Amino acid sequence: MEPIQITPNVWWVGAVDYDIRDFHGYLTPRGSTYNAYLIVNSGKTTLIDTVKHGFEDELLSRIAKIVDPKKIDQVVSNHAEMDHSGGLPEVMRAIGPDKPVYASAVGVKNLDGQFKGAGLNLKAVEGKLDVGGEELVFLETRMVHWPDSMFSFLPSQGVLFSQDGFGLHLATPERFDDEIAEDIWGPLALNYFANILTPYTGPIGKLIEKVVADGLAAQIKIICPDHGFIWRRAPSRILELYARWVQQKPRKKAVVVFDSMWHSTEHMARELTDYLAKLGLEAVHQNLKHQHRSQAVTECYEAAAILVGTPTINNQLFPSVADFISYIKGLKFKNKIGGAFGSYGWSGEGAKLAQAELKAMGYELPADEVRVQWVPQEKDLEPLKALARAVAEAVKAVA
Repeated sequence: MEPIQITPNVWWVGAVDYDIRDFHGYLTPRGSTYNAYLIVNSGKTTLIDTVKHGFEDELLSRIAKIVDPKKIDQVVSNHAEMDHSGGLPEVMRAIGPDKPVYASAVGVKNLDGQFKGAGLNLKAVEGKLDVGGEELVFLETRMVHWPDSMFSFLPSQGVLFSQDGFGLHLATPERFDDEIAEDIWGPLALNYFANILTPYTGPIGKLIEKVVADGLAAQIKIICPDHGFIWRRAPSRILELYARWVQQKPRKKAVVVFDSMWHSTEHMARELTDYLAKLGLEAVHQNLKHQHRSQAVTECYEAAAILVGTPTINNQLFPSVADFISYIKGLKFKNKIGGAFGSYGWSGEGAKLAQAELKAMGYELPADEVRVQWVPQEKDLEPLKALARAVAEAVKAVA
């Protein structure tokens, strides 16, 4: 459990979770990390964030390789979500329960609500904090991605502690961006943004504009997020990607997301994917029987169109499709074109319900839903071709 030195007096002391695969409904096939950081100065020692409950020993072991945990003078909690604060009560027992824990005003309320009776010495931050000859500057970043969220910045070294901003889920022994190729971390960073931060693109976009306008972006030399690795080679690269992703600009891409009961809706999905590709779109086929909802969402993020296929079961959407729609509804995608299709036996409400959900989410619907009773025959696929043509025309107009 070795700590990793970032600058002469800043250390990574977090924990690596190689085994986590479900992060509140979001698939993490390569695990994750819960990052915490230690600022060690002759005057004061400051811990930035803690870890998920169950990983306290790993955190304390790494700290002990640098200083006696009891010599920590203060703790900063940038974000109260339990993957970063779950270990806080036990950590405070180890370093001294009377030591102050600094958080945003909303963070103080959240921590108090989560850990009633823990006796935490919670204090709301007031702009800056002395960390022993240096100042830690706090930036309120509400809804990036919780109301309590804040960044902490060490201007003397250009180190930004960005809580859940600029993170990704990846468990490796490597701790820095220059140790991992972009073709590995790039898809993971988009996956993280699409599944966690999409609802907050408005606040994130405004934050990036402010950081650039105030000249802070030029001062940032290292970004230390709470998940994944540390950006030291090119922190500007992840800032550049976020600036692009917050715009939710669509590409000439259509994603066909579906599930099937007896392969009839699957047959329609395969045909639709082929039609869209022949019409000049990047067409992606996502079978929810084999693809997790969060992976499908990543494919959908920069796509101009999402086509949802579902059979009908008990007069309703197929369960996995209902789950996917519920999930993307919460993500509040913008600038999307939609369409629905599906096979049915005797009632056929599934595709109609999917179309209604897409309409309620504000998607542009260039054609009616396509329904085929029983097993699709060649003659039944003409309406599906018409749907593909309508979607392709709409996509080419905006992408």
